Amino acid sequence: MSDKYGRKPVMLLGLCITFLGSIACLFADTIEWLILGRFVQAFGGAVGMVLARAIVRDIYEAEDAARVIATLVMVMVVIPMLSPALGGELMARFGWYSVFTVIACFSTILFAVLLFTLPETLKESAPFEGVGAMLSTFALLLKSPAFRSYALCVSFVSVVFFSFISAAPEIMVSVLHRPPTEYGYYFVMIPLGFMGGNYATRILGKRLNINEMISYGGSIAIFGIVIAIALQLAGLTHPITLFAPIALAVFGNGITLPNAQAAAINEFPQFAGSASGLTGFLQMALSAIAAQTVALIFNGTVFPLLLMMLTASALSLGLFHIGMSAKSQTA
Repeated sequence: MSDKYGRKPVMLLGLCITFLGSIACLFADTIEWLILGRFVQAFGGAVGMVLARAIVRDIYEAEDAARVIATLVMVMVVIPMLSPALGGELMARFGWYSVFTVIACFSTILFAVLLFTLPETLKESAPFEGVGAMLSTFALLLKSPAFRSYALCVSFVSVVFFSFISAAPEIMVSVLHRPPTEYGYYFVMIPLGFMGGNYATRILGKRLNINEMISYGGSIAIFGIVIAIALQLAGLTHPITLFAPIALAVFGNGITLPNAQAAAINEFPQFAGSASGLTGFLQMALSAIAAQTVALIFNGTVFPLLLMMLTASALSLGLFHIGMSAKSQTA
């Protein structure tokens, strides 16, 4: 829709849906209504995540877009990590209803700010002829070897991140035999590593092209995970021997992710909204599957997790190079 009607009206519509979902949660009197309200809320909220990247592509060319998306990704990582603490404080002081009140109020404020300050960035609209046309656009995107390689690169990078954060608390207690209170002290290394990679993108983007940064970032991620496996095989079970090399791997992912996202959207500038949405869907779908798979394969050691992360990193880098090779052959 944003490729046809513009980024601004669809963004505002998403905020309205988020507001309505929050109100539904606020007045829900059964768990079913609460779940439905949360679904509507998330549906509207996802619009902003998708269109933010499309707006960046409207304004900036590929190389500059990667640096700006690196900042966006940094914010998208930090805010969800702060949100549980804020939500917990609101619940403790004012009850669970306050969480949805704050979200509804924030949606309203953001709606007003965007209404009066956000210019329309779509320069040329693409035709939108219903769901069939949208699915045809997705099919067109997926037929492109370059788009597939970038989108899957993004997706498997996210698998690495979400696999670790979903399993790390259990591993900290059950495998490393540390109290839950210590988890936060070591986990802070992970977002710091990711943000470091995002910052490196802003610096390296002036010297390296997008494909070079994706390749280097993917290689760093694999290197970090291999170090983690080697340290665990050596019998070193202190948390730092796990979290430090994974922080290095996540640093590499912090370089790869914004560049691959920018490159995926840049392949079809006329369908930037659709490209961003499809990339985001693949990213979240594979990450959700990975988070569930980690729980199923857990065997009381850290190795199933690390092997899964290594496989995802190898697939991310391997599929990227396969896609680039196919692109060069069809060029």
